[in-house]
Amino acid sequence: MNVASLHANIDRSYERLLAAKEDMALVENFAAKRPSVAERLAAGKALRDKIPRSAHGAYRPAADRADPVDILERQNAVRWPRLVPVRYARMLAHPFGFLRGSAAVMAADLSVTPTTGLAVGACGDMHVANFGVFGSAERNLVFAINDFDEVHPGPWEWDLKRLAASAAVAARFLGGDSGAAAAAARAVVRSYRKRIRRFAGMGYLAVWYSRIDERAILETLGPRLQRRAERFLSRAREKNHVQVLEKMTEQVDGEHRIIEHLPLIVRETHTATGLPADVALDRMLRSYLASLTNGRQLLLARYRIVDSARKVVGVGSVGTGCWVVLLQGVDGDDPLFLQVKEAQPSVLAPYVDFKMPFDNQGRRVVIGQHMTQGSPDIFLGWGEIDGKHFYVRQLADMKGGIKFTANDAEALAGFSQYCTLCGWALALAHAKSGDPAMIAGYCGTSDVLDEAVAKFALAYARQTGQDHDALEKARRSGRIRAAAEELAK
Repeated sequence: MNVASLHANIDRSYERLLAAKEDMALVENFAAKRPSVAERLAAGKALRDKIPRSAHGAYRPAADRADPVDILERQNAVRWPRLVPVRYARMLAHPFGFLRGSAAVMAADLSVTPTTGLAVGACGDMHVANFGVFGSAERNLVFAINDFDEVHPGPWEWDLKRLAASAAVAARFLGGDSGAAAAAARAVVRSYRKRIRRFAGMGYLAVWYSRIDERAILETLGPRLQRRAERFLSRAREKNHVQVLEKMTEQVDGEHRIIEHLPLIVRETHTATGLPADVALDRMLRSYLASLTNGRQLLLARYRIVDSARKVVGVGSVGTGCWVVLLQGVDGDDPLFLQVKEAQPSVLAPYVDFKMPFDNQGRRVVIGQHMTQGSPDIFLGWGEIDGKHFYVRQLADMKGGIKFTANDAEALAGFSQYCTLCGWALALAHAKSGDPAMIAGYCGTSDVLDEAVAKFALAYARQTGQDHDALEKARRSGRIRAAAEELAK
C-alpha cells in the first residue's frame, strides 16, 4: 500500500469518526483489513521526502500578512463591547498574555507553514497555560489539556508549533534568556516525539485508557518542582463545589446568591436579545439536557436552579458569552456549579479543508474534548438558544490550572520539566484522535524535528513580541481601549 492511499484511508476514517452515528460506512468498514503499525510507521517516514523535518524550522511572515490588531478587532465585532477593553488589558500585560489571546493571529500564520497533511483533533489554542489537572470520572487527578474552545480537525504540526512557541515566550516571561527559551521549546518537541512513538506501539484501548496521573506528574518533575506540584495537587483535590460556594456566594434571604464583581461577574436581568434572563436560562438548559445521556439527565434533574451570573474568564475568551449557574441538590450544602460558555467557530476552520458534519459549535467542542481527553466531565454537553451555540461543563471539580508569574526564578529552573509534561499530554491527545504511528514515523528518533521546531519557536517568539508592541501602539494612538490594570488580573 503506497503512502497516498494509506493517507487517504486514514483521512476517511477520521471523517467517519466525526460524522453522525447514522453513517453506516464506519460499520461496513469493520471488515476491512487495517495497515499494520510497521506499514504506518514506514508511510509516515516516507512523508519526509515531501516535507523534510528541517523545513519546520522556517518562519517568515507572509508578504501580505494581516495586521494582528485587525484580526483581533474582527473577533471583537461579535463580542460584548464593554468587555473588549478587559481582553486588551490582559493581552497587553506582557507578550505571553498576548500570545494566549491571539490564537486567531497565529492560526493565520501557521496556515502558510509546511504540513504533512496528517489530521488530528487539533486543540487550536495550544499553549503552556492551557494545561492543568482535573478529576476523572473515577475521581483520580490527571494532567491534560484543559481548554477546547478552538478544537477542530487540523494538522498535528500546528498544535506542536504553537505549544513550542508558547514555551519560548513563557520562558522569557519567567525571566529566562534565549537559551532558556530554546531549551523549553526543545523539551516540548522531544517529549512529544518520544511519547507519540510509544503510543504508536500500544493497542488502541491502551492508548484510550492512558492517563498522566499524579505519580507520573511527580516522577517527571525534579525535587524542587515536586514540592510545588504536591501543593498544587493538594489544592486541586480540595477544590469542589462547596469551596466555590463559600468563595463566590453570599446568603440573601436564606438562599445563596452569586456575589457580583462588576464588570467581571454580573447578574443579568435580560439577554442581549431582550429575553428575560430566567427565561433564557431555562431554554438554554433544556437544550443542553438533550445532549446528555439518560443517566446524566436524571442526575441533573434532581437539582434546582438557585442563581446565575455572567462571568469573564481567561484571555482569548474575554467578551464571548460565559455564565455561571448555581444549582442546589439535597440542601444548601449540596451545590453544583455549571459553566455555560458560548462556542464560536474555531480559529482553525478558515484554514483547513474539512467541513464539520454538524453546525453546532458547542457540539464541536464537546466531541473534540471526548476524542482527545477520554474521561471528561460527566456533565459535558452542548446546546443552542437564539442562534447562539454553547457548551456546558462543571465550573469546579478537582480542577487546577497553572499560574505563571513574571521573573519566577524557581519556576524557570524546572520549566523544561513542565514542558516535558505538556509535550506528553499533547502527544496523548493526538494519539487518541489521529494516527500516532504515521506521526511517529515522520518525527523519527533523532533530534532533527526538535531543533527545527525550536528554531521556529524562537522566531515566532520574536513575532509575538512585535505583535504585542503593535497592540500597545494601537492603545497609545487611541485605536483601541484597554481596561484598568486591576481588571487585567
